[in-house]
Amino acid sequence: MTGSTSSPTVSGRIHAELRREILAGRYAPGEALPSERRLSEERGVGRHAVREALKRLQQAGLVSISQGGATRVRDWRRHGGLELLLELGAEGEAPPGLHVERSAMEMRACVGADAARRAAERADERERRAIEDRAAQLAAVDDLAARGAHYDVLWDLVVDASRNIAYRLALTTLVAGQQVAAIDPHAVRRELGDPGAIVALARAIAAGDPDLSGARARELLERSIPEE
Repeated sequence: MTGSTSSPTVSGRIHAELRREILAGRYAPGEALPSERRLSEERGVGRHAVREALKRLQQAGLVSISQGGATRVRDWRRHGGLELLLELGAEGEAPPGLHVERSAMEMRACVGADAARRAAERADERERRAIEDRAAQLAAVDDLAARGAHYDVLWDLVVDASRNIAYRLALTTLVAGQQVAAIDPHAVRRELGDPGAIVALARAIAAGDPDLSGARARELLERSIPEE
């Protein structure tokens, strides 16, 4: 077949099908996928669509493509990135046993707790005041969405004050995949519904108490981890 049937939609469908099969264990790590020609024939699409789908799988760490050789499955648990987890959850493609939403929210809690601890150690006076003021603004409003907006800014301030670029990038990734990490007002309503706990966290950071800051942040953030 020619590549005339190729399109982003066709390529995306083939990518999703192969990804689902790899994650389900149809192809074991180290096993070769069928050739481009065979995949093209089996799935009734052009080879260009198959080639594009395989490139996307390679970028996600699911396969390795050898020039002129076989395309082999990789152990995605060792070679995949956080983006793969979030993409799977957002598209509803993750196998149930992976507990994607729970995993993402547990990561959020761990990163947030340590960011708060380090912010208490590293924030300058201006940052401490900004964190405390933002928490007070949050506590002054009753609307959940309004609190959520303040909460987003508050955590931006905390992560920036932690002076940890890895935490900043992790937070950015989680926010980009918020369908999975569920970082929205309704998903974190148990946090937003307790402004006193948020103010207490801000005060601990402002007071420069790392242990108390970390403990309060962890207790607050873990309220939103789903039970599965």
